[in-house]
Amino acid sequence: MNKQLLKEQAYINGQWISADNTFEVDNPFDNGVIATVADCTAEHANQAIEAASKAFASWSRTTAKERSNLLLSWHSLIIEHADDLAELLTIEQGKPLQEAKNEILYGASYIKWFAEEALRINGDLLPSPDGKKQIQIHKQPVGVVGIITPWNFPQAMIARKVAPAFAAGCTVVIKPASETPLSALAMAELAEQAGFPKGVINIVPSTASSDIGKALTSHPAVRKISFTGSTAVGKKLIAQSAENVQKVTMELGGNAPFIVFDDADLDEAVDGLMASKFRNSGQTCVCANRIFVHETLYDEFIKRLGNKVSDLKLGNGLTDGVQITPLINQKGIDKVFRLIKQATESGAEILAGGNISSEFKNIFEPTVLSKVDKDMEIACEEIFGPVVALIPFSEDDEVIAAANSTSAGLASYAYTENRHRIKRLVQDLEYGMVGINTGKLSNEMAPFGGVKESGMGREGSKYGISDYLDIKYACIN
Repeated sequence: MNKQLLKEQAYINGQWISADNTFEVDNPFDNGVIATVADCTAEHANQAIEAASKAFASWSRTTAKERSNLLLSWHSLIIEHADDLAELLTIEQGKPLQEAKNEILYGASYIKWFAEEALRINGDLLPSPDGKKQIQIHKQPVGVVGIITPWNFPQAMIARKVAPAFAAGCTVVIKPASETPLSALAMAELAEQAGFPKGVINIVPSTASSDIGKALTSHPAVRKISFTGSTAVGKKLIAQSAENVQKVTMELGGNAPFIVFDDADLDEAVDGLMASKFRNSGQTCVCANRIFVHETLYDEFIKRLGNKVSDLKLGNGLTDGVQITPLINQKGIDKVFRLIKQATESGAEILAGGNISSEFKNIFEPTVLSKVDKDMEIACEEIFGPVVALIPFSEDDEVIAAANSTSAGLASYAYTENRHRIKRLVQDLEYGMVGINTGKLSNEMAPFGGVKESGMGREGSKYGISDYLDIKYACIN
């Protein structure tokens, strides 16, 4: 791995800054210490905000072409260092190396996309009622953006948020998850190499998440907050951001239904579930959480799924061919244990897994539960682990109602060949994203985001830059 990318200091106003206190970043596979990182305070966050505010004055006036070229340079450097970035990501987050590489490329795709979108921020010229005045519509960057990112996709979530901000002409202050700050700091190093002016990107790693969040939401120079994480924290940030009427983009928790109808291609459905459920060991917000299978296919589905699950390879993410790696920490392991225990006490049966691997202390076995009821805690709460909770159903109305019986509304999946049913599912499923006959939804060209308590705003696509822009109307006589 390129040691130049392993940074342990904060990045504020184009400088690498130490702090009075530090915190350790551990490898979730063996709990070994990877790095000792600056533990920033609210004071550091305010310094970063002031730097971003000062930089905004000039950065917002650069041409779209200049911003596009810098984004493309950043993209090229990320691609050039993709292997090093992937190794760093795997070491601090745990996911398999190939998945980490895929994340790097996925994140880079947003940077390239918004480099192109920077050139397409178009205003309008509208007719006036009296025919005498000219109505101009201008789109301008909102200002400084506070960005708070999660540990499960530490590189891609930064890319997905920062790229549209830069394309619009905004500057940013980023608070990465304390579990995974190294990927964020490596991104700042490459942004510096790409030539971004000082103050345009700032990184404040910290274990004091609440303090940094409060600093970002209370400072009048911060005009937008973008957050990916739990619904509980998102609600708190929304409440805090109301103080200064900040724009918010919130990508919050999910509880994705995965519905297999009686006419589904079983092999495709099983493959789709494997792709959705076990990526990052089940630690994704769009992960299939409740698996509804039509009663006529239930037994056969279990059989085919069991064959696939038994073939999954557990181990260190750096080992070739490994598919299931550690959960992020003991808290995550304890949560999975709690949900399985409650389910089995209420009548669910463990068909596979159900415990920590006997070989690897931090890896939870891929687990399959049958006879799960839609009202069990495991079907009502985001699992965030490699656990398949199977629920039989018989009628379309029944399963659609069950799928919608949650406050979450991020991603949903369904397998069926019936075109009329597909039309109904797209209309009736109360989710921001609906995957039909696929277990993978996300790409840079599509708007990513949820409804209900899964958030607001969209990331990626032509829609993803809108929340970083203010619309100004000029009436010229």
